[in-house]
Amino acid sequence: MDAIKLAEEIIGGRRITREDDLSFFLNCDLDELCKGADMIREKFVGDKVDLCSIINGRSGRCPEDCKYCAQSAHHHTNCEVYDFLPEEKILEACKMNESEGVDRFSIVTAGKALTGEEFEKAIHAYETMKRECKIDLCASMGFLTAEQLHRLHEAGVTSYHHNIETSKRNFPNICTTHTYDMKIETLKKVKAEGMYACSGGIIGMGETWEDRLDMAVSLSEVGVDSIPINALMPIPGTCLLYTSPSPRDEVGVDSIPINALMPIPGTPLEGLERLSEPEILRTIAFFRYINPKADIRLAAGRALLTNDGELAFKSGASATITGNMLTTAACATIRSDRELLESMGRDVTPEYWK
Repeated sequence: MDAIKLAEEIIGGRRITREDDLSFFLNCDLDELCKGADMIREKFVGDKVDLCSIINGRSGRCPEDCKYCAQSAHHHTNCEVYDFLPEEKILEACKMNESEGVDRFSIVTAGKALTGEEFEKAIHAYETMKRECKIDLCASMGFLTAEQLHRLHEAGVTSYHHNIETSKRNFPNICTTHTYDMKIETLKKVKAEGMYACSGGIIGMGETWEDRLDMAVSLSEVGVDSIPINALMPIPGTCLLYTSPSPRDEVGVDSIPINALMPIPGTPLEGLERLSEPEILRTIAFFRYINPKADIRLAAGRALLTNDGELAFKSGASATITGNMLTTAACATIRSDRELLESMGRDVTPEYWK
């Protein structure tokens, strides 16, 4: 079996499952793997690139202990702390993103779940954006109930973001205040509500290649629609500062390291070994093989790839996310994304401009 033949089989209807020999993705030629991933992307997603932008709606003081996150109250970072933003500030950001041709806009909030008065403020903000804007609306607000998801949906939210972060095996090494199964249950609620489900993870947290493959298969089993892939950008003050290097040598990738770590003073992540560009590209490519119809979304760490990730868009990626990230600083800008993608012949025109 070679990568191109497997890509053709996937285009023809084959789907990768846990029963397949997933080690193929770790040992095959990288160039062929990326070429095949791009063939699959072209067949199932086409040239349209989905542009998403976010606003950090509530920042800091999160009770969860996720080791990668600057927002956690368990870590000592210089993270800005504030309650839910005023509606006028959110609406202003939404209109600005719409004027730039972004496809979807999301409010993301720190904390286990947005509840009470702040959740009501979010509902009202979404109702206002739905009334005054044409852009698609997304939310990322933690472990919401089915009733809360339904209310968001009624308020105009069409997609919900909830990362599983890593494999089930590795999850307890990353977070102990909630579980992997809680993540999966939330995603099932999102799908049951009929919303577009967005879920992915972070690579470079000391996980194995097998963990990455497991994450890709798990997302396929849930049937998510969009998969953000984040390359860890270590933040001084968080607990991943001295995590063991990620296992690029397990597949013999010989490459020039492109630093996917952007140490931010105040977190314990700055000692992590940075991911290489070939390692990131291999991961993006096999996520495409395993999730052929999903949007593979480039997120944190992209600014450290060659030309803001141009090769990644030739290796199966089909979407982006920008904005003031909760866990790290933002990378590429909307305008630079549009310029890059248009130069590649990709379609970055939102439906509301057509």
